[in-house]
Amino acid sequence: MKSMMIAAAAALAMAAAGSAFAADADDMLKANGCLNCHDMNTKKVGPAFKDVASKAPAKGAERDAYEAKLVDKVSGAKGHPSVKAKKEDVAKMVHAIVDK
Repeated sequence: MKSMMIAAAAALAMAAAGSAFAADADDMLKANGCLNCHDMNTKKVGPAFKDVASKAPAKGAERDAYEAKLVDKVSGAKGHPSVKAKKEDVAKMVHAIVDK
């Protein structure tokens, strides 16, 4: 019984951390102006984030490579307008978008 309680508490803690990370990424998207050109569900100037996420491979090395490619594209202004966000912040935002 005690181990079930510990497992349940750990699961709740992980869920809370995940939702906090998503909220943090959403705030970062707003603060860095990403939502001026992108929307979660509809294409604006740039693609909808759901469309970006739908192109991601299943979890694993290919997915990590896809995220890294997006981070390089956005932070390096390669086919994307220049951004002021730090590369590690871009990586957090990309990860949150791809995992939605």
